[in-house]
Amino acid sequence: MDARNIGLRNIEVADTKICSIDGNNGKLIYRGYDILDLVNHSTFEETSYLLLLGELPRNGQLSDFSRRLREARALPPELLARMKNRRHTARPMDVLQSSVCELADYDTDLDDDTKEANINRAINLISKIPTIVAAWERTRNNKETISPTSEGDHASNFLYMLSGTKPTLKEAKIFDICLILHAEHSFNASTFAAREIASTRAHMYSCIGGAIGALSGELHGGANVQVMKMLLEINDPPNAERWVKNRLDTGGRIMGMGHAVYKTTDPRSEVLSRLSKILSREKKTQWFEITERVERATQQYMMKERKQAIYPNVDLYSAALYHDMDIPIDLNTPIFAISRIAGWSSHIIEEKFAEAAPKPALYRPKALYVGRYCGPMGCEYTPLADRELVEKIPQ
Repeated sequence: MDARNIGLRNIEVADTKICSIDGNNGKLIYRGYDILDLVNHSTFEETSYLLLLGELPRNGQLSDFSRRLREARALPPELLARMKNRRHTARPMDVLQSSVCELADYDTDLDDDTKEANINRAINLISKIPTIVAAWERTRNNKETISPTSEGDHASNFLYMLSGTKPTLKEAKIFDICLILHAEHSFNASTFAAREIASTRAHMYSCIGGAIGALSGELHGGANVQVMKMLLEINDPPNAERWVKNRLDTGGRIMGMGHAVYKTTDPRSEVLSRLSKILSREKKTQWFEITERVERATQQYMMKERKQAIYPNVDLYSAALYHDMDIPIDLNTPIFAISRIAGWSSHIIEEKFAEAAPKPALYRPKALYVGRYCGPMGCEYTPLADRELVEKIPQ
């Protein structure tokens, strides 16, 4: 097999109008708009509108969209009750995945697969996923869940439901920028999973459930959890260089460094680095400094020992940033989902209603069989009682 095809690397599987990545120049584009432009001028709610509907909102469109998001925040009481009966050791991503799938039970128009109905589902999920994450964090710690507010933006509402304290304007703005940065990233593993499921004509809740499962892996959304574990293990800035060298000398990898697409700095990482520096100085913590030293030590080692340039990805600085916001480590990946639901749902809608193919074509890739061959007609079955008499067929 051609090594370039492993993991579907560089294989074009579909057209999209949602996102473009220029890995050579470190550019990330949502619907034609540079991510840095959106970070500087937009909000997560407006960015979600852009991803879902293809254009920036005009006149009262954004206020109407935001109102719909606020009105959809609350969870069904039955879902909250069942959440309280779950084992408190359940992983947040597992709780999120099953809860999202359960929301299908409350969709009275589940058989309506029109574009309008799917946009309504997307708004519902963008609104409810933060509530699920916050409710589970409080439930597993034996705290009363906090109902979503009927006011306030998406970011500040989540932080309030999580802690019970209204965030500062700076904290809410920082978190809103994080949501924009994580909202979309073309055909990554979880988005591809969502689109593949959508190609079977499954409903959106199933598609998102599959995407959440894909995101939970440490090579995808779980990477920043591993970054934070690394920072905690290093613990003190002067230890960073030695820790990195030992890790790489023994064949390990530095999570948060390197990317499958970007051949230069991930533009999201640059923004997160600045935000982490601001918050770390304000809170007088060491996590930004350790992260910065890890980045520098990894780059120096890779260039010296392997003559290879390497750059930070979105996970490296988001770990320290969320930790300084007092967000539990195992909520890092669910927060990724809180943001990425905007991109996932946009891709599901695009897959279902592509202009070139009104009905989705079932994804059905081909595999190259490299298993056992026993002859031109295949292997001959031997009864169980006789198998000990048969020589083992060489692989």
